[in-house]
Amino acid sequence: MFKKIFSSFFLLLAVLLYAQDYYSKLREKYYKFEENDSRAFVFINQYIQKAKSENNNEELFQAYKDAILYSEEDKLLYADSAIDAAKKSGKDVLIGDAFLSKGAIYYFNKRKFQPALEEYLKAYEYLKDSKDDFLKYQNLYHIGVVKSYLGYYEEALEIFNQCIAYFEPKLSDKLHKNLLFNNRKGYFNSLHQAIICYQMLGKNLEADHLLSKAMSALPSSKDFLLEKSYFNKCLGISEFRKKNYNKAIVYFDESLPELIKINDFTWISYIYYYKGRSYEILGNHESEVKNYKKVDSIFNKNTFILPEVRKNYEGLIEFYKKNDNHKEELYYTNQLLKADSIIASDFKYLSTKVYKEYDTKKLLETKEDLEKSNSFNKIFIIVCLAVIGFLGFVIFMRLKKQKDIQKSYEELLKKMQESKKQTPELSVLKNESASTTDTEKNIKFDSSIVEKLLSDIQTFEKNKGYLEQGLTLKKLAEQFKTNTSYLSQVINEYKGSNFNTYINVLRINYATQKIYNDKEWRKYSIEHIASASGFNNRQSFSNTFLDQNGIRPADFIKKRISELEEQKNNS
Repeated sequence: MFKKIFSSFFLLLAVLLYAQDYYSKLREKYYKFEENDSRAFVFINQYIQKAKSENNNEELFQAYKDAILYSEEDKLLYADSAIDAAKKSGKDVLIGDAFLSKGAIYYFNKRKFQPALEEYLKAYEYLKDSKDDFLKYQNLYHIGVVKSYLGYYEEALEIFNQCIAYFEPKLSDKLHKNLLFNNRKGYFNSLHQAIICYQMLGKNLEADHLLSKAMSALPSSKDFLLEKSYFNKCLGISEFRKKNYNKAIVYFDESLPELIKINDFTWISYIYYYKGRSYEILGNHESEVKNYKKVDSIFNKNTFILPEVRKNYEGLIEFYKKNDNHKEELYYTNQLLKADSIIASDFKYLSTKVYKEYDTKKLLETKEDLEKSNSFNKIFIIVCLAVIGFLGFVIFMRLKKQKDIQKSYEELLKKMQESKKQTPELSVLKNESASTTDTEKNIKFDSSIVEKLLSDIQTFEKNKGYLEQGLTLKKLAEQFKTNTSYLSQVINEYKGSNFNTYINVLRINYATQKIYNDKEWRKYSIEHIASASGFNNRQSFSNTFLDQNGIRPADFIKKRISELEEQKNNS
């Protein structure tokens, strides 16, 4: 009997080892292919079928994850399949990994930053308690990348510094070669993104220090040619800012081949723009226009442009204006309008910060003049007038919105002034009999309990206990050593609202006063203010602020800053 059990155990072990060996051998056959090479699917499809037949969801997840890498058109489809397989496996680390992969598709392949961030945040929920630190920091890195693209460079930099601190100690040659390779990739990618943030913040010394550190540590292996290209791109920007334009162009040219190979059109267009700028300053206008047109070609193909690169069109407009080429001037004027529209949509958090030498009004006037000079066709003119009329309506609505915001701001200030004049209601019963209180307030339990709860509430408000995130009626009742029923009744009767409304009113009043009176708070992001005021997310805070104050917090901050600047100028 023992011999039979022993034999069965080894038979099962042999089957498992054979299955793992089968998967490993299949993987080896397609890992030699480049990314997006469909030839890999000869083996990946076998992998998928084998995993399905064995109901092996962990291997099925791996198969779909590999399919994402080698598929050119169906990456999102395979990402959803990987998520489904991961969920069926019941392993949080695989589910987090699957959401991370989907976010990477939105970020790198689609350049859709908001959906990317949503997937990364889903991944974070599954990975935050995971023992797989590499995956946790990989996900954190991607969140930082999206924040950087949205213009939150300080917040992104903090994340990348955390990633650098995690990966840097894990570059020992004693590690397994696969672990060492992954840690090196994570380290150099984090360095690259931190350098971008420093350069965007104008902290060139810090950026150059990290560049020197990165280039000295970068392996000469071909596995890191892409990372070298990114650092060469950063070196080009560094030299450009030092006014070493010829040297900048050399670095830009060295960085392009690897980026073109993987079609990283974001940084390719960025490089062409700065090459064009360099040639413009050097007086080589033929090369200037040639590089600017390459940016336009990428924009037409991918419908994507960085806010910083939009000035590319200003350069082209100026060039053709000087050369009296109205046809090309008109074309690039339209392209700039189109670019601004996309930037306003995809980079809504950045669009107000972007310096625009050509504002919309001037662009529309130029457009009208150019169109009249090129054609007197009545239908064409009517269409142009219709477009201008529509844009005029948009501008009118924008002005109306600003007027409404100003009105809401003034009403809020009036409300704040009135609240200062009013004598605050006492939170604790004084000089009133318990019977009177119970009758007037419709409280059905002992007045001594009411008095204690009102005293606790007063202390709670004084100590700003409402700023605690995740605060619930149950938690507060436990703090007060009472039950939720008693506490809920007292809040309803004495505060005139339910628990959630009561807490939100306190939080919004706190945030409003801090924004109005504290200049440091006016520098914070809305996410930071929301968190500091006890809210779990930006959207909930913004909506509650609007409901209570009649104005969004972002608009309130802008109006307060504008008001103070005006007062300073008049003094």
